[in-house]
Amino acid sequence: MTAVEDHRTANDDVVADGSAPSEHRVPSAYDAMFTWRYDKGSQPKLDRLYEKAKGAMWNANELPWETEVDPESVSHANRAAMHEAGLEPDLSGTEFSSWTDAQWTELGVENQRWMLSQFLHGEQGALLCTARIVETVPGIDAKYYAATQVMDEARHVEVFSRYLDTKLGGAYPINKHLSALLDDIIGDSRWDLTYLGMQIMVEGLALAAFGMMHATTTEPLLKELLHRVMADEARHVAFGVLALQDAYADMTSAELGERAEFAYEAAVLMRDRLQAQEIWARMGVPFERVQELINRSPERLLFQQLLFAKIVPNCRKLGLLDARGGWLRERFSDLGVIAFEHTPDTAEEQLAFAVADGQ
Repeated sequence: MTAVEDHRTANDDVVADGSAPSEHRVPSAYDAMFTWRYDKGSQPKLDRLYEKAKGAMWNANELPWETEVDPESVSHANRAAMHEAGLEPDLSGTEFSSWTDAQWTELGVENQRWMLSQFLHGEQGALLCTARIVETVPGIDAKYYAATQVMDEARHVEVFSRYLDTKLGGAYPINKHLSALLDDIIGDSRWDLTYLGMQIMVEGLALAAFGMMHATTTEPLLKELLHRVMADEARHVAFGVLALQDAYADMTSAELGERAEFAYEAAVLMRDRLQAQEIWARMGVPFERVQELINRSPERLLFQQLLFAKIVPNCRKLGLLDARGGWLRERFSDLGVIAFEHTPDTAEEQLAFAVADGQ
């Protein structure tokens, strides 16, 4: 994986008027895979997930878009919820202890815009990756399911873009860490790394982020939007686990070691993305003045736990934790997140839900 500081992303370029460009091109080369075996049902668990996906489609126009949203009131409510949950950082002895309510409100509004903007950009990355999966994955069952996910991701891009434009005044550019990760995923020619990077890592982050925001926001339109998107995303991660299990069972130790390294570097990029440098630049606060405070804030630490609670058990299910002599297990141990390996992986959660649903 290319280091972030060496990556050329949409955030690093400017057009003639000094703004960010409207397009970003990622060169890649990969094989499109036809299959002449149309015997659907050779993978029963995947087939069950496909049937669930077909029945769970929803229309973005069904959401209550007429809902009035006051970003400042939402910011106040979110701050109160974080205080109630004990997730506010200790500001004693810092310059931020003297910030006014107006400054905290502005920060809350910008944080909401930034988070939803990164959701938007990540969903477009998922849209492109899933379209590629339809082309490159070998089996017809996986092609069928991936096609449903293409529609899901298009709908997610639509709703986040619409919410940002109509309720929050527009989106932030893509964060450089997220852009670097998407470039690496899309630029790789190996179909399974598209799965691993997008379905396991990026969608795992999305599940954690959506869940945390859904639990804390009091804004009804956003809460409903996130509820619907989360149901889709859980299926997507489960699809990645189910589709990769057989492929990874046949790989050599060296090949699995490459995947383990990719997973770790993707996890680090996603963790670093949470520092949200773009918000502080917009607030006129040099990032070095807030970096330590961000890194030890209870909210960020909780989010990191939620993120790895999704990623670590899925890596275990795929056999990546113990590949190359336990290389990834050691790295996750150093990060203090290896204890999550025995929490239910996303495929197990989805299949249990399907059984409870009578599917």
